[in-house]
Amino acid sequence: MGRLFWKFFFFFMLAQVTTVVGVSLAIWLRHSDALAHVEFMPVNTTARLLDGASVTLEHGGETALRVLLEDWSREPGPAVYAVGPGDREILGRPVPQFSNSTPIADQPASPWATRRVTLGDGQSYLLVVAEPRLDDLIPRRGPGEPGGANGPAQIIFPVEPIAGGILASLAVAALLAWYVSKPIRSLRRAFDAAARGDLEARVGDTMGRRRDELADLGRDFDRTAARLKLLMDGQRRLLHDVSHELRSPLARLQAAVGLARQQPGNADASMDRIERESVRMDMLVDELLTLSRVEAGMGAEQHESVDIAELLNQVVQDVSFERGAMSVPIAIVSQIGNLSVSIVEGNAEMLHRAFENVVRNAARHTPPGTRISIDGSYDPVRREVRVLISDEGPGVPVAKLESIFEPFFRGASGRGASGHGLGLAIARRIIDAHGGSISASIRTAGGLAVEIRLPA
Repeated sequence: MGRLFWKFFFFFMLAQVTTVVGVSLAIWLRHSDALAHVEFMPVNTTARLLDGASVTLEHGGETALRVLLEDWSREPGPAVYAVGPGDREILGRPVPQFSNSTPIADQPASPWATRRVTLGDGQSYLLVVAEPRLDDLIPRRGPGEPGGANGPAQIIFPVEPIAGGILASLAVAALLAWYVSKPIRSLRRAFDAAARGDLEARVGDTMGRRRDELADLGRDFDRTAARLKLLMDGQRRLLHDVSHELRSPLARLQAAVGLARQQPGNADASMDRIERESVRMDMLVDELLTLSRVEAGMGAEQHESVDIAELLNQVVQDVSFERGAMSVPIAIVSQIGNLSVSIVEGNAEMLHRAFENVVRNAARHTPPGTRISIDGSYDPVRREVRVLISDEGPGVPVAKLESIFEPFFRGASGRGASGHGLGLAIARRIIDAHGGSISASIRTAGGLAVEIRLPA
């Protein structure tokens, strides 16, 4: 058992034991105080009973008194006895004694509890009201023991209730502490496993049917561990892909250096190759840094208003200029002037990079003589700007539509292209950071369509 278990255990046990002992002592003190003051019944009640019995005896004699006492004996309340000559109770009932040694007829009369009545013929009767006395209510022990038949009465301390309460408190505290600390121990083992690099550990199954904050914490840990495992696997794949992407240009650089040394006459061609491969690696590193910045949330602060229509016009001009300079005629048809609302909140530089990557990817995979369509619209129900960028290229298989947004993915038509497969991956992460969504679909007439939605 861990330290948390014992802390819960001792705190719960202390609280329950304190409650049990306090309640038991309060009841005991209240009971003993009540017994100490309950030696006689109230004066008025006892006096009325004695007065009624005395008057009945004096005027009606023993016969009338017997009838009265029989009626009283059938009603709830104190019992009234009449002891006549020879210490005989007129109804034949045993009379409680106030002393263990003196006959009741010889005990001194009390103005409240007893009354002696002498009739005209000289016969004497002792009327007794049986009231609860302190000695009768307090338990006694055997002869010779404290509080026994010959000893003073003592109030017994409630040892049994307190002991039973303590035992019950121990059991309840142990059960409650175990119930609280068990899932925490499972979480600790799972965290230890995660610290060792084992992200397969889960605690959801150990929670059973719990529906409390600890169960929620266990499920949160499972989701966190699954997310971390996904990110770690992604990082491993990314490192593998980066090493693979760098290996080819490095090999070509080494080959160019070797050729330059072996064939000094072809040094210019080798230097051109070295320059191209250096530029290629520089572009790769730049895209990797951009991807890392976006994944870390840098540059996605939404503190400026961005006009999507103006941004797309600039992207179209840049891509058209680049393709024209490359003698690759591709028509870009833009229909974004009808955007009723085109202002979104975000980072203009990052959004420009996202849309530029999508349009460039479409231009890269679209054959010459075809066109790229850009359609913009505003959805007033969802309050978002929708931009659809479609091309007339070969497209990708339906099963690969989600994979095109993963780093280093390139379709069949892109194997000989100059890209690294990072453009759409960067675009997705930028759009996600701005609270939007990006998806791809296959056009009915052929080609790929990429839809971007941003909250406006």
